[in-house]
Amino acid sequence: MTRFATHHLDDTHVVLGKLTSPHGVKGWLKVYAYTSPIDSIFDYPEWWVRKDDNLTCYTVTQGRRQGKGLVVQLEGVDDRDAAETLANADILMPKEALPALSDDEYYWHELEGLAVLTQAGERLGRVNYLFETGANDVMVVRGDNEAIDKRERLLPFLPGDVIVDVDLEAQRMVVDWDPAF
Repeated sequence: MTRFATHHLDDTHVVLGKLTSPHGVKGWLKVYAYTSPIDSIFDYPEWWVRKDDNLTCYTVTQGRRQGKGLVVQLEGVDDRDAAETLANADILMPKEALPALSDDEYYWHELEGLAVLTQAGERLGRVNYLFETGANDVMVVRGDNEAIDKRERLLPFLPGDVIVDVDLEAQRMVVDWDPAF
């Protein structure tokens, strides 16, 4: 099971969240975090912020929960006008800065794009993305040109139950799943 939901960006960075809009007049920004729990995004003292193909490193000076969401103060972003320039920017992190996981844990970006095969060797497609349901994570598997069909399937990410094997080097996973579903 993953501890952090991440979105694949390139070979070196992953997206951990988004700066959505200014909060107040002192440069604070609202944050939409993909991390779980959401406030673990504050475990990273520096954020790489991507806006309009520009990537800039900011030091987090303060961060906190605000209502049901999060707000952050970044060094050098001292007023609302400066905060507005970062609205809708992505928060990135170099992959090597992510915490190490145990052998049975994976980051979502590691699973996205993997080929999905049944135990009988039938290809169901590739993992397109994952989402949380509360009970467990769910993989959206889309049929591709090599799959048995073009269907989209929702498979629970349950290692030891549905997930039989994940081989990141081979870029595939084996599932205990009836292709008719």
